[in-house]
Amino acid sequence: MRELQLVRTGHLQWRDRPTPVLTDARDAIVRPFVAGRCDGDTLPIHRRVSRAMQLGMRAGLIDPVVGSICGPVPFRGPFGIGHECVAEVIEVGADITTLRRGDVVVVPWAVSCGDCHECRLGLTAKCSTTRTSTLAAFGFGPASGPWGGMVADLLRIPFADHMLVPIPAGVDPLRVAAASDNLSDAWRCVVPALRVRPDGKVLVLGGAAQSIGLYAAGLAVRHGAQVVDYVDHRTERLEIAEKLGARVHCTASKGRLRLADIPRRDYDIAVEGTSSAAGVDAALRSLAPGGFCRPVGYYLPVGTKVPLMHMYANDATLEIGVSNVRPILPELLEFVARHHFPAELVTTLTADWEDAPEAYRARTTKLVLHREPMHAVAAER
Repeated sequence: MRELQLVRTGHLQWRDRPTPVLTDARDAIVRPFVAGRCDGDTLPIHRRVSRAMQLGMRAGLIDPVVGSICGPVPFRGPFGIGHECVAEVIEVGADITTLRRGDVVVVPWAVSCGDCHECRLGLTAKCSTTRTSTLAAFGFGPASGPWGGMVADLLRIPFADHMLVPIPAGVDPLRVAAASDNLSDAWRCVVPALRVRPDGKVLVLGGAAQSIGLYAAGLAVRHGAQVVDYVDHRTERLEIAEKLGARVHCTASKGRLRLADIPRRDYDIAVEGTSSAAGVDAALRSLAPGGFCRPVGYYLPVGTKVPLMHMYANDATLEIGVSNVRPILPELLEFVARHHFPAELVTTLTADWEDAPEAYRARTTKLVLHREPMHAVAAER
C-alpha cells in the first residue's frame, strides 16, 4: 500500500509500506479519506531543521525530549507524515463491539488503550500501554512508534472500540478534518476555562500554531466570550479570524512580539500560538487576576524564561502539554453537529488526495486532502 512520506525538506513522495492487517481481536483497519495537515507538520517541510536540531540537542540548546519524540536526528526522512484524518472502517477484529464496516470515524493522533492509569486520568497522549518512549503517535516517525502517517491507503488502529470516535450524522467530514488534533487542541484551550469564567475575555496570539489559534478564536466566540481578540501579522489569518467573529489586531511584523501589540491587560484566557518565549511572556502579562494561559506551540530551547514573580502576584495559571484528544472528541463533535460550527472556514486549501506530495508543501494556513469514501464509490457503481 502507499503512504505519504517526507523524504527531506520540501520533498514528499508516495512510497510503499506493508499493508496493515488485523493483529489483535481489538484492532480495526480503516481507510482515511480526509486528512488535515497539522500546524506542526510545516516545520520540517518548510525549514531545514533536522541537522540543526540534532546539533542543538548535542550542544544543550534544545531540550533532548525532542529526540525521544522525533528521533535523534529530528524529522529525518523518510517517514510517514500526517496525524489528522477522518476514515472509514474497513475491517474489525473479533472483539470489536461498537464499530462496523462503513462507519465514518475520527482517528486521534495519539495511540491509546483507554484502560491504563494514564488513560483513566484522561491523559491518552501518555498511554503507558502503547508508548515505549515519550509518545505513541501517528506521523512523527519511528521514535514515536510503528504507526506510520495518516495520509495512507490504510491504517491499523489498536484498541479500536476506544480509539475511534464516530462522526455524528449530518456532519460534513471536511468540517472536522482537524478533529484528530488541531481542532481538539483549540477546544481544550478555551472551552474548559470559559466554563470557569463564563463571559470571559479571550486573547489569541496567532502565528506558528496557525490553525489552532483560529479554531480557538472561533470556539471562544461561539461559547459566549465577552471579548475575543486575535493578534497576528498575516493577512490571510486575520481575515479568517474576523469571519469567525473575533476582533483582529495586526502586528507590525512577524518578528518578536511586543507587549504593546496586545490591546488590553485583563484577559481571562490567553492562547499563545507564536511558539516563542516572548509570546508566552506577553500572554501571561496580559492576563486579568486569576487568568489562564495556554501555550500550544513548540518551545524547543532549554531554559525558556517564564515571568514567575508576575504570575505569583497576579494568581496566573500556566497550562502546557500535549493535547489529550480522545476524551474531548465526543463532546466536540456533538457541539459541531448541534451548533453547525464552521471549522471549515479555517481551511485555506482543499486538495485532491492524489496530489498530496505537492499540496502538502503549500505555504498556506490549513491544508485538507480529500478523496471519495469507499461507500460513495460503491454507490456510483
